[in-house]
Amino acid sequence: MKNTYLLAFALTAAVAAAMTSCGTTAITDSSPASETSTSASVSTSASAKTSKTESAKEDTNSASSETASIEQLSDTSSDETYTKRDLAQFADTSDATAVTVSEGETISITEEGVYVISGSAEDCTIRVEADENAKVQLVLDGVEISNSDFPAIYVVSADKVFVTTTDSENTLTVSGEFSADGDTNTDSVIFSKDDLVLNGVGTLNVTSNYGNGITCKDDLKVTGGTYNVNSALDAFEANDSISISDGEFTVNTNKDGFHCENDDSEGTITISGGTFTINGRSDGIQACALLQIDGGTFDITASEGIEATYVLINGGDVNISASDDGINGSYKSAAVGTPAVEINGGNVTITMSGSDVDAIDVNGNVTVSGGTIDISYPQQGSSESFDYDGTATYNGGTIIINGSQVDSIPQASMMGGGGMGGFGGFSGGGGRGGFGGGQMF
Repeated sequence: MKNTYLLAFALTAAVAAAMTSCGTTAITDSSPASETSTSASVSTSASAKTSKTESAKEDTNSASSETASIEQLSDTSSDETYTKRDLAQFADTSDATAVTVSEGETISITEEGVYVISGSAEDCTIRVEADENAKVQLVLDGVEISNSDFPAIYVVSADKVFVTTTDSENTLTVSGEFSADGDTNTDSVIFSKDDLVLNGVGTLNVTSNYGNGITCKDDLKVTGGTYNVNSALDAFEANDSISISDGEFTVNTNKDGFHCENDDSEGTITISGGTFTINGRSDGIQACALLQIDGGTFDITASEGIEATYVLINGGDVNISASDDGINGSYKSAAVGTPAVEINGGNVTITMSGSDVDAIDVNGNVTVSGGTIDISYPQQGSSESFDYDGTATYNGGTIIINGSQVDSIPQASMMGGGGMGGFGGFSGGGGRGGFGGGQMF
């Protein structure tokens, strides 16, 4: 069970959208799919691979729009965010189709089903273009794909795609600048236009020398697995929401570790578990609207540690080393309203370096009601432990500043030092930061 909080304003959070010139292999699944039966032919020589694994069926939970409120809602289980199949770390491969990647091939998957992917190839893309109601599960079983300018996995259409790792090592790389697919800027190693779920018990290594690591233009969920991502731009990026319940993440990026941004009513990140080691040139974690942490272990080194219009920390161990702002509540969404940072639990350690830095910078209000906040910052220039434009409310918890415990939130000597905030963290300005497409490192 996890505590669910939403924003104190009218935010409607909908947490619920010509390939290269190489050859094409069409893959369809002739066996009953895990949710509904689908009749199709198999136009590949690959034989079906079967193994005895846990059965995972998609349940019928669906996301709904909710109007935000400052009050704590009733305790809700993770079932409201994740389906049973989202949380299952083993795919049901009893009727799966086996696919071996091949050099210079586009492997086309057009039907709902489970597909076990293996082998090693260069300039190979797994392209999913299925019905809008289809659920497709790609089981990575020791696969290695190295491309020059196009995604290794490209989801054009489906209801939801699962990328599940077996107990194996899987490596996906795009070494050069990305080529567009018509009007679609395919700028990541895994690129999905629809809902994407990452889970499993194995390791997925992703390297993107000029773009993002993993991009989802809808809702991205991660419930398990180990992920090592090196990217020139955002390591994990989604439009509507990013939800993480578990997993191990090692991220090195010239931009943001996790980035979620869409229109004025979406762009939320919620994390309830997992282990995160993030090294970012801009932000460790950034959301347009709400960024909520209920659990997990975080070791973030970045210009700005975490940033959103509304930052809500209920639990977890969050360790931030930053050179601009440790935690930044700034204007990212016109519909959200006044920025805020609220800490109700967990252990938050912030270490700042530089001459004009703020450990907690809010272009609005800050509230501390629990947990432990341990801040170390250089007392020079216009640096602050807390810098806020609105009100500061202290209801409980422990606050330690440069080794000394205090019994209130200090009043900032220079209000609003961060101005409007803006995206990214370079020198505090309003620019997005990052490297906008340059080669990584």
